[in-house]
Amino acid sequence: MSHSWWYLSRAGGVVAWALLSASVIWGLLLSTRVFDRKPSPKWFTDLHRFLGGSAVVLVAVHVGTIVADSYVHFGLADVFIPFASHWHPVATSWGVFAMWLMFAVEVSSLGMRFLSRRVWHAIHLSSYLLFASATVHALASGPDTHTRAFELVLSAVLAVVGLLTLVRFTKSKRKGATRVASLHQARQPAVGEDLAPGLTRRAVHDLV
Repeated sequence: MSHSWWYLSRAGGVVAWALLSASVIWGLLLSTRVFDRKPSPKWFTDLHRFLGGSAVVLVAVHVGTIVADSYVHFGLADVFIPFASHWHPVATSWGVFAMWLMFAVEVSSLGMRFLSRRVWHAIHLSSYLLFASATVHALASGPDTHTRAFELVLSAVLAVVGLLTLVRFTKSKRKGATRVASLHQARQPAVGEDLAPGLTRRAVHDLV
């Protein structure tokens, strides 16, 4: 019996995880503006989208080839419904959960112009959960991830993601404190004045 589809699916899964990790890291680099305080060049954003789109393609390869494989016998329900698979149901379910999260993030990114900034940002933040779910799926499914090489790569990726997340959180907290201070100052009218000179009520509202 040939196991070609099985090996291709495993390879596709590992490459998909690598592309997803690269997309998450690049997205964090963009949001923290590590390279430069000025707005990032357009190709920075294009690269982030390319990495995310490529990860989606490899996930499709991963899922398609495992359904085509006759070694483990995965059906459509096994790859689309959590806990439907009899082969390592928990490990497989982490992958199914990650796949649906990836679908939501990718669709929201493609349709960003039709969504409010707040809704898009909330969906995009699930990329953290997506990355965590995909990583757990990779580690729990194995056996390709049970190697010294993958463990070293994973350790490096987790360190970079953790560091950049800390930087982003710190900057967001500092930015929030600055906005609150600006708002408080804007709402302190001078004696005998309704608002500070040149500051309209609309401008104060925009600071919130």
